[in-house]
Order: sequence, then C-alpha cells, then structure tokens
Amino acid sequence: MIEGNGLVYVALFGWIPLILLMFAVMAPRRATIYGFLIAWLFLPMSHLKLDGIPDYNKMSAACFGVLISALIFDSATLFAFRPRIWDLPMLIWCIVPFFSSITNGLGFYDGIVAISYQTTDWGLPYLIGRLYFNDLKGLRELAIGVVIGGMVYVPLCWYEIRFSPQLHRLLYGYHQFSFEQSRRDGDFRPVVFMQHGLAVGLWMGACAVTAFWLWRSKVVKHIWDIPIGLIFFTLMVTTYFCHSLGATILMLVGLAILALTQWTRSPAWILALVLTAPTYMFVRGTGLWTGQDLVNDIAKHDPERAESLRTRLNSEPAFVSKAMEQPLFGWAGWNRFRQLDAEGNGIGIPDALWIIALGHNGLVGLIALTLALILPLVLLWRQIPVEFWVHPGAAPAAALAVLCGLYMCDNLFNAMINPIFLLGAGGICGLTFSMRRPTSVRSFATPAPAAPPPTLPLKPASSGS
Repeated sequence: MIEGNGLVYVALFGWIPLILLMFAVMAPRRATIYGFLIAWLFLPMSHLKLDGIPDYNKMSAACFGVLISALIFDSATLFAFRPRIWDLPMLIWCIVPFFSSITNGLGFYDGIVAISYQTTDWGLPYLIGRLYFNDLKGLRELAIGVVIGGMVYVPLCWYEIRFSPQLHRLLYGYHQFSFEQSRRDGDFRPVVFMQHGLAVGLWMGACAVTAFWLWRSKVVKHIWDIPIGLIFFTLMVTTYFCHSLGATILMLVGLAILALTQWTRSPAWILALVLTAPTYMFVRGTGLWTGQDLVNDIAKHDPERAESLRTRLNSEPAFVSKAMEQPLFGWAGWNRFRQLDAEGNGIGIPDALWIIALGHNGLVGLIALTLALILPLVLLWRQIPVEFWVHPGAAPAAALAVLCGLYMCDNLFNAMINPIFLLGAGGICGLTFSMRRPTSVRSFATPAPAAPPPTLPLKPASSGS
C-alpha cells in the first residue's frame, strides 16, 4: 500500500507512459534528461512494496520508463551498447550483494533480490548515462539540465525556508521525513520532494558548482534569458540557506578545486579530491584518526552540528569492527551488519553510505562503489589535460566529474542516492574517444559567441560505446 493521496498513484504509475510520450515527440537524449530530472525533483517519495522485485518508486519509474522507451523508439542506441573495462567497478557493486547473501547462508533467492535492488538504484542510472551521455555534447546537455533543475528548485526551497517543508504534504498528502529534523538556525531546512533536507542541500550545491563552471568557461551566457553568472550566485546563496553545513562545504570545495585547477593548471587539486574519500575511510577504518579534533573545532561555532557529527563518528568504530568479522563480502542485508546491545537493540546509527556498503557488502563492495564514483575524475584527467578543463568543449564534462568526486565525499557522512550524479558518471566512463594531447591552448580556440561550443580534437576510438 502506498502512503498518501490519490495523486501519488497518478504520478508514479503515470510516469512511465509520460516518458514514452517524451521519447515519441523529442530527441531521446533530451527526453532522458527531462525524464530523470522531473522524476527525481517532483515525484513523491513513496515506495510500492512488491514481493521478490525492487520497490516501485521514483527511481525505478524513471529508469524503467527510459529503458522501455529506448527499446521502443531508440533500439539502435540500446543495442549498440558495449561494456568497457571502466564499467567493471559498477558491475561489481551491482552483483556483490549476491555473494554477500550466499556467504552468509541467506540463499540464492535472497542474493538475486539483493542484486535487483542494487542494480535498480545504481546500475540502471549508470547504464542510461553510458547510453545517452557518452560524448562531450551529451555531457554538455546534461550539465545544462542540472543547472535548470537547480533553477526550478530555487523558489521551492525559499518557500520551505520561510514556511517549513510543506510542499510534499500539500501535493501528496503526507510528510516524507521526520518533521522534527527540519529546524536549523531559526529557519527551516527545505526538503521539497526529496528524501531529506541533506539531499536538497547537496543537490543545490552541485547545481551551483555546475553553473559556476559553465559561467567561467563561457559554455552558455544565459539560460531562460537569465545571465548564467546571476544563476550561479542565486544557487550558491540558496545552498547556504538550505542549512546543510556539509553541502555548503562541499560546494565551496568544488568551486575552489575548479578555480585552482584553472589558475594553476595543475592536476594536484583533482588528485586531492580523488584521494579524499579513500584516505578518510582508511584512517577511520584503522582508527588512525578519531575525528574529535574536528568535532571540537566545529563546536566552537555550532554546537548542534558538532554533536551530530560526534554521534556519527562515535558510531563508526562499532560498525567497522562488526564488518571486519566478514571483511570480504560483508553481512548482506536484514541489518545483520549492526552490533547489538544486551537488550538486542542496534548500537549506533548507520548514516554514512561507506559504512553501510562495508557492512552489507564488505571490502569488495566498498572498493567497487568508491572506484565507480571517483573513476570519472581519473578518466577525464587522463583524456583531457586539466589545463583545458575550462575550454567550452570540456568544461561540462569537468563539472560533472567533479560532482562525482564531491558525491563520494558526501557518502562519507550521508547516504543520499541521487541518480543524476550516476548519469554523469556513466557518461564520462563511456566517452569513446582518444585524446591527441594538445601542446598549446591554441588547439582549443574559443568560438565566436554566436557559434555552438566546439568539440575537442579527437580521433575515433576502436572500442564501442
């Protein structure tokens, strides 16, 4: 049974036919962008429980809607797909739940169901990104779509900052989260139609980073006749007032990394982002760093957020200790990865995705997930030297690659799945070209303002899409 009013059923069950209509009347790539953005930003946070297969929700509606539409209207693209070595981390992340179930004695059926859940949430958005955003033009359209998605959310965020998170209740008849968590700094943290205010903050910060780089690289000057510089400023301010400290920090880090990469022409900043998540997980997992110094620093300015961080950090050692009893494939599902107290209650709160991945799917799953999200940065760096990331042809891909790295950093503290980042990750991992490394910026001449953004000097690759 789905919670909420009748509009929940109309929205969820009407979405696949609507995507079919989109594919019928517009280009498949654009229909894919609209299908995912509108679904993720506006469909209800409801789950229809189905025996033996993944829940039917906004994620599965978007994924299956696009794949069914591609099969009907664009089968050539669908059947032209060829896997590449770079897809291996995501493939392992999708199938490792089967081995987790088998090694824990939960059986074949449980393993297949676990694969279906993991594939729907992670593998299908990544696959769709591989299909439709595997060139620089496609990544440009996706990056502009991300900015438009942020623009659409700006007035909705400000409404809920002022009047409290009410839009989901007003439209669909219920609150999708604990309302007690919405108050921050005397205002309200917007939730709009996402799973939590933290997800909204991360989304708005990602949109701000993307808008900044499109502005700096002159990919576009206006969107909907609004100057892109003004859009960036508005998104940045809105992110701050979403009252998510982590999202604000990640936004500032993303802006700094892109700006410093341009000014210094050094890949050191990209390398630092690539190594941040693995380094954090190593020092926390081995106990080399307790994190209490960070908590104490934050407590001087914001005791409430410091206490929240302290709770998360104090929970991690118990989860890591339990996970290391089954280090390879983890404990599988059903909350088996939690330690219990004398009364049988779980110890600690598993907020961070890296902790959940380690506990459920062991080191194999955690390494696969981490590689799937930081590999786009490495691949783009390998194919396009960072000094050219500000070029209009490469800038959208660069922005989306940085978003993947920032998303992996967010997973160190939260567990907010967002399929838009996975579309970008899949697209970048599917880029089907080999770079002729340029010797000067002259080979990346900027076009006249009226001309479309140029393509980079490429040579055909022998591999598939």
